[in-house]
Amino acid sequence: MKVIFAGTPAMVLPCLEALHQSEGIELVGVVSRADTKARRGMKMQASAVKSYALKHQIDVITPLSLKQDEESLLWLQQKKADVLIVVAYGLILPESWLTAATFGAVNLHASLLPRWRGAAPIERALLAGDAETGVCVMAMDQGLDTGAVYSRCVVPIETDTTTVSLRDTLMNQGAELLVESLKDIVDATLIAEPQPDEGTSYAHKITNDERIIDWQKSATLVGRQVRTFTPKPGARTMLQGKWLKIISGEVIAQNSNLNCGDVLLEKNTFDVGCLDSTYRVTQVQPEGKRVMAVQDFMRGLQQTKELKV
Repeated sequence: MKVIFAGTPAMVLPCLEALHQSEGIELVGVVSRADTKARRGMKMQASAVKSYALKHQIDVITPLSLKQDEESLLWLQQKKADVLIVVAYGLILPESWLTAATFGAVNLHASLLPRWRGAAPIERALLAGDAETGVCVMAMDQGLDTGAVYSRCVVPIETDTTTVSLRDTLMNQGAELLVESLKDIVDATLIAEPQPDEGTSYAHKITNDERIIDWQKSATLVGRQVRTFTPKPGARTMLQGKWLKIISGEVIAQNSNLNCGDVLLEKNTFDVGCLDSTYRVTQVQPEGKRVMAVQDFMRGLQQTKELKV
């Protein structure tokens, strides 16, 4: 089975590796986003997917755009692939790309479709307090994650689940599901089922404003916010005139008489009042500094009788 893989970030490497190492699958090409400037030194940096392809001597292209790019389309057509696999590639595929492979384009999407179509399904599932999410292998069409679904697997969301841990679980399980499903797709023993009309929701891109903690909300919602954005870009709050990232914490019942935003410092604890209970901060990252345990942060904190966030 000849396949081409289109993807960009490091999170999709388990899928790429699974395809590359699977018997009966020949990875004939890779498509990734063009190199970008790294933050440090502003040098051009290849994507994680492109770097993997170069390391393993797999033919790779990085088109700036797929629209009216005859050279890239010709490259794709000459590969005579059975399937084009797309996982977090980052560019919209035109019709000519969706139909270039014999069995079309197949996408691995990190949600239980039709819930959380769109750009940020993992983050939206966490912020919404979903009890579970998962991954779907689907046939791509011109819509936004609207294609018929070949297979899916369900992953529970626990009270300590973060975006990082959930992403790793979804990509590892998704890699196995993808390899298993591909063989049945090509053999025509796995038929895609159209998505139901009920339960559709859209995972819009995360905005910077969503990272700012509103201590007028419940501690449970604050906890979800922290777990969604940790460690990067980080949920943040203003303390003594400076931004402070809250990296981790937990909801507690004690000190529930604190007003919203009031901070109580006792021994080695840093508690903040919320709408219904208290959020205990355990790790922070001050402006321009490293991530640290809250006890280390408190040693250098200018303590006052009335401290608020």
